[in-house]
Amino acid sequence: MTERSLREKAKAYLELCYRELSKEDLFEERWCKVQNSIEEQGTYELLDFELDYGTKVAWRNSNKCIGRLFWRSMEVLDQRSLGSMDTLFAALFEHIDFAYNGGNIRSTISVFNAHKGIRIVNPQLLGFAAYEQEDGSVVGDPKHLMLTKECVKLGWEPKMGAFDLLPIVIQKEGETPVWKEIPKDLITLVSIEHPNIKAISDLNLKWYATPIISNMTLEVGGIEFMAAPFNGWYMGTEIGARNLADEDRYNLLPIVAEKMGLDIRDKNALWKDRALVELNQAVLYSFRKAGVKIIDHHSASKQFMQFMRQEAKEGRDVTADWSWIVPPTSGSTTKVFHTEMQDIINSPNYFYQEDPWD
Repeated sequence: MTERSLREKAKAYLELCYRELSKEDLFEERWCKVQNSIEEQGTYELLDFELDYGTKVAWRNSNKCIGRLFWRSMEVLDQRSLGSMDTLFAALFEHIDFAYNGGNIRSTISVFNAHKGIRIVNPQLLGFAAYEQEDGSVVGDPKHLMLTKECVKLGWEPKMGAFDLLPIVIQKEGETPVWKEIPKDLITLVSIEHPNIKAISDLNLKWYATPIISNMTLEVGGIEFMAAPFNGWYMGTEIGARNLADEDRYNLLPIVAEKMGLDIRDKNALWKDRALVELNQAVLYSFRKAGVKIIDHHSASKQFMQFMRQEAKEGRDVTADWSWIVPPTSGSTTKVFHTEMQDIINSPNYFYQEDPWD
């Protein structure tokens, strides 16, 4: 980022921050200091409250997230002072425990130093390994096939199961990546069972409780934090209609349909649709039975519409990616399906990183 671009982004964010937090009287003095820092050092440091509010506004601006109604409630763990590998891993383990919160999931972000070249290699802190078989099939989550291979190269021992949690891999710029297993006492895997269809329960499916995204860069005021893992809680369809159902993921719809006694050769039987509904019901039922916070797609849609109304009252336009906001199951039955959206990227925000092996 050029010095000019940094200065422009810094001023735009700080003006927004100080205006929305009713601190306009402090802006000029603060802006003067930021300009001097940029001129002398080529960068600047966000104050604690500036970082805190920036993470929240970045969530507010996240076009692909349906759960933005609660953007003000983000818990911010400021880890910018940490540098050693041991302290970085400890902070990530702390995040997993803090966010899980005994099942009452807390929206949480951990922000690490933007100037030390720290990066988390995993797409999410929790994720299942994938193992390619001789016939080309994959055991586990195909999304993580390359990451699993990289972990094995680093010395991690594969376990060859369908739901093996990968270690967390951290890399500092110019250094070899380092991995550590997540302590078992921090891991909560929800066993997926159906309230009425025993054959689905017999598949012994599992999923982890907390979706902690770790491969996105947080940009606030032109400062780019490569390591800033964050989480909300699951919407059921993320697991039941995508992770477990997509053909390039666990691809379970044909198996579930056959367990239900459906003819997968007859498209008119809508076997995919029927299997999808039951798989999603199993996910919601199982999480709630386990006492782990989750939301169904109809409730999430209503919350997003409430978010849009609240933002309109504040005089702000809501930007959104329609293809991400509309749930992957029964989309037309939700109000978001019938709502026009502008996919305009605002700052602060979260941006996907390229995989290191790319």
